[in-house]
Amino acid sequence: MNLFNRFNIIITILFLVISIDHTTKFIAKNYLIYNELNSYLFGVLHLVYTSNYGAFLSLGNTLSPEVRFWLLQILVGIVLFGMFVYAIYFKKYVFTRISGLSLIIGGGSSNLLDRIMNDGAVVDFLSIGIGTVRTGIFNVSDICILLGMFLILVYEVKSESSKLRVADRK
Repeated sequence: MNLFNRFNIIITILFLVISIDHTTKFIAKNYLIYNELNSYLFGVLHLVYTSNYGAFLSLGNTLSPEVRFWLLQILVGIVLFGMFVYAIYFKKYVFTRISGLSLIIGGGSSNLLDRIMNDGAVVDFLSIGIGTVRTGIFNVSDICILLGMFLILVYEVKSESSKLRVADRK
């Protein structure tokens, strides 16, 4: 895949992820009451607007604001930029890999933008589960990051199994 095509795929996915994520966060902020639980689909889906100052599942929430700034904004920004450059210039990427990496970069960038705009906090509002078995509260960016990781994992497993089948034939 050439540089122009890779760049277009990456930019398109980044634009879509950031647009959809920030639209849903805008809706959550404006239509959900802070920390008030709204239950749908027989309790499987909960919508509850909250601010997360930590990372995934509020990890690091209790760190000082300065440490959170350096870890969750500066370091994350550097890592995302590095991933972006890598995605553009690594020539062996196929569509599945580039899409997965773009979803991860898009989700991470959207949460980073959210932190910058919300004094270090990310808007979270989704929770799924049955009864007391529930996920933590998350957002669309988190879904995109997990989907990107899943795409890359599936591609790598499939690629490795293809290599093993070829090696078995020899």
